[in-house]
Amino acid sequence: MPEIHNPNLQSQGPGNSGGSGGDLRSTMAFMLLAITAFFGYQYFFNKPQPETHAPSQTQSQTQPQSTPAVPPQVTAAAATAQPATPTVTAAMETDTTVENELYKIVFTNRGAQVKHWILKKYFDDSGKPLDMVQPEASERFGFPLSLFTYEPALTSQLNQALYQVTVKGPQPSATGLILAPTTLSFHYAASGLDVVKTLRFDSSYVISIETSVKRNGVPVRALLEWPAGLGDMEEFHTSSMLRAQTRTPSYFAWSIAGKQDSQTAAKVSGNATLSEPYQYAAVSDLYFAAAFLPDAPEDATVVTLHNSIDLPGNPSDPTSKKTPADVLGIAVGSTAGDTRLRLFAGPKATDVLASIHSIGADGKPSGPTLESLIQFGWWTFIAKPLYLILRFMVEHGVGNWGWAILIFTLVFTLALLPTRLMMTKSSLKMMRIQPKLDALKKKYANLKMNDPKRAEMQQEQMALMKAEGVNMYGGCLPMLLQMPLFFAYYKVLENAVELRQAHWFWLPDLSQPDPTHILPILIIVTMFLTQYITPSPGMDPSQRRMMAFMMPVIFGFMLWHYASGLALYWITSNIIYLAMQIAINQSSIGKEMHAIAARRAAKNPRTIQARR
Repeated sequence: MPEIHNPNLQSQGPGNSGGSGGDLRSTMAFMLLAITAFFGYQYFFNKPQPETHAPSQTQSQTQPQSTPAVPPQVTAAAATAQPATPTVTAAMETDTTVENELYKIVFTNRGAQVKHWILKKYFDDSGKPLDMVQPEASERFGFPLSLFTYEPALTSQLNQALYQVTVKGPQPSATGLILAPTTLSFHYAASGLDVVKTLRFDSSYVISIETSVKRNGVPVRALLEWPAGLGDMEEFHTSSMLRAQTRTPSYFAWSIAGKQDSQTAAKVSGNATLSEPYQYAAVSDLYFAAAFLPDAPEDATVVTLHNSIDLPGNPSDPTSKKTPADVLGIAVGSTAGDTRLRLFAGPKATDVLASIHSIGADGKPSGPTLESLIQFGWWTFIAKPLYLILRFMVEHGVGNWGWAILIFTLVFTLALLPTRLMMTKSSLKMMRIQPKLDALKKKYANLKMNDPKRAEMQQEQMALMKAEGVNMYGGCLPMLLQMPLFFAYYKVLENAVELRQAHWFWLPDLSQPDPTHILPILIIVTMFLTQYITPSPGMDPSQRRMMAFMMPVIFGFMLWHYASGLALYWITSNIIYLAMQIAINQSSIGKEMHAIAARRAAKNPRTIQARR
């Protein structure tokens, strides 16, 4: 994949013209089409799209259908007078901080909401511990653990009230800090409302939450929210170093009855109520997630929240035309009123997610884990083993993801050496019979393209190649073996949180493009050199120029904007294949190929030959 094959290192399919470059053109067309389609899809179709407001019933068939917007139990008790509820409220706004080794969560008693959810082991682009609360979006659309109801006035009252705070166990320090494990309760009561929110913390990323909202003694259907995306959406920060890069894709992910699925933000309707047996429902991006796991999936209800913030279409130019950027959120609760669930908010690390089980059919945490939040897509069967191999190398001696990529690529590419030699031998056989193939083409040269007799020419070509032991598809094998690995590398770099901000020499983040552009430039140079020293007898000069100059530029430009870890894999393969080609040129096979190329060049002065 990182190499560009020469026609004399390819076998020729029947019916091609133009010397031994015929199969090269079909092979390169196939490779270029596959790569261009892949990068084109990533570039054009994975871009954030304008918010859609289609009715919830128009969502993907894999997403549960929505229920009516206002459940009847929300307004059921308004008409019946009840005894007055004693007032419970705080005198002033205060903050309370809960901390363990993994996070530091800052609560405000105004609305019993989260102001900051700081992950201690992960960092933003400025080097500070990452805050899972996206400040710009949260100021507009709400903070984590706010409450959602179907009555805007009631929702506003619940999220603006001053709650009394109670701590079970060791009391807060003078600065309001509490160390986990602990239990934190918020209580507010006034004008017939009685609201209690209780949170339990341990040493993990998961917290347990219970909420109860009653009006005149009757339960109100109030859901817990994570309403405004995730904190690594740094494109919203005006000072972000990454703002000129790409927008962070987000997803709504879920598990129902053991079946996991997800939708991109652009396909998620806003304010759609989904009442299904959700084992979990999550807001997720490439590296982090906030996932609610109901204690009683059979009573679960989810509301999808889809908003947007207009950002400059050209992030480096604040005056450019603005386009909407998705801000995805969810609210999760129970159709019975009171809500009991667990919340995971943290990194999509394989071991962490695999340790968190949803509630199964037996009512115990035996259901699916959150591991399916890591989405390698179609290439999971290659990407996941690749990720596990790289992680094993990092954890057992290598110590750096960049070196792990380089070493694994070296081993894998050398393992393909037999296929490279097989391809070279097949190409030599093709060169030996090329005069016979040329004679066949000359014999049928006057036939039109749609003449039925052209089938006879193809049959004769196939018979000749079979008799000489030439495999017309031999040149495609190395490429076919490398393509899946290339795509798998791409998905690993895009989804493995361990590779986020992983550095290697001058590369500060293997999941981001090379800021110095050294790797793309080296890719162009090594591809050109490999092409230049590879023999190409009979190749048309225009094709030769395209292969020698245009293809390296095209591939180098593609990798200019993609993860530097992917470029590191590519350049490693290029250097190995360049060394292989130099060695082949010095072998008896290579010398014979160059001799044949020289004889053909003498007969056809227009042919451009390679250097040894």
